[in-house]
Amino acid sequence: MVILIFFIVHWFGSLFFQTFFLHRYASHSMFTMSRFWERFFYVLTYLFQGSSFLNPRAYSIMHRMHHAFSDTERDPHSPKYFSSVFGLMINTKNVYMDLISNRIKPGENFAKNVVSWPALDRFADNWTPRILWGAIYTLFYVVFATEWWMFALLPIHFLMGPIHGAIVNWFGHKYGYRNFNDTHDHSQNTLFVDFLTMGELFQNNHHKFPSRANFATRFFEFDPTYPVIKLMHWMGIIKLKNNVN
Repeated sequence: MVILIFFIVHWFGSLFFQTFFLHRYASHSMFTMSRFWERFFYVLTYLFQGSSFLNPRAYSIMHRMHHAFSDTERDPHSPKYFSSVFGLMINTKNVYMDLISNRIKPGENFAKNVVSWPALDRFADNWTPRILWGAIYTLFYVVFATEWWMFALLPIHFLMGPIHGAIVNWFGHKYGYRNFNDTHDHSQNTLFVDFLTMGELFQNNHHKFPSRANFATRFFEFDPTYPVIKLMHWMGIIKLKNNVN
């Protein structure tokens, strides 16, 4: 039971900060927040992603490239060009590392108003803290795992952030239904597994309205991250730019 709780907390905690902070805030600027709250959520993103922390600057640029070149050869992660999800993950990793090392020089539109914290990024993007996080996860399992098969979950902990991204980009551009056929890509709404991704798999809706904080558009769709965003807006922690129900 302890292992199950730990896995669920890590899965949805990491996922929430990827969709809330990295995607909706850093990449799309759907809402604003003070410097204090930006640093606060930056730290929480690092703590919950741990060994798979995704640099907000690199994530934002790569995601903006994904929107600009969606499902073309210049898209960093379109399933159209890969025979398996693993090939998609490897290519995404390569583009990400090129952005981290400045081997790719993004255009001004992609790098405009990026969120960054150089000191934390330099620390988090090294192998030493990533390996340390992996050791912490492993030690937790050594102490609390009651069955040998539980250790098979450890690779998911190690790669939590990239796994979330791979699920969204693979399923969200390959399987599901489309509310909007004029997005000029293959984006889909993968409703049957969206409960695992907190609204991220309403990809067709999101590609139609990339600045809209609520990823759901029809009566039977529900974006579980949006009520949290609305609550934070009401509390004054963030300020929505486009307050859409």
